Amino acid sequence: MNSQLLKRLSIAALMALLAGGLAACDNDQGPAESAGESIDDSMESAGESIEEAGENIQDAAED
Repeated sequence: MNSQLLKRLSIAALMALLAGGLAACDNDQGPAESAGESIDDSMESAGESIEEAGENIQDAAED
């Protein structure tokens, strides 16, 4: 086989794999993914509350 032909076939195969990978991605969330996002949101909210409480304690200590 010609090296240029082999190179073109390799590029075509790579592009086909990438296109197939994109087609396999969907936006439908399952129950586990929804639960995980809910937990992430809850943990972020709790972290912000703790940070705010720490700032309030620091402000009170400065006064």
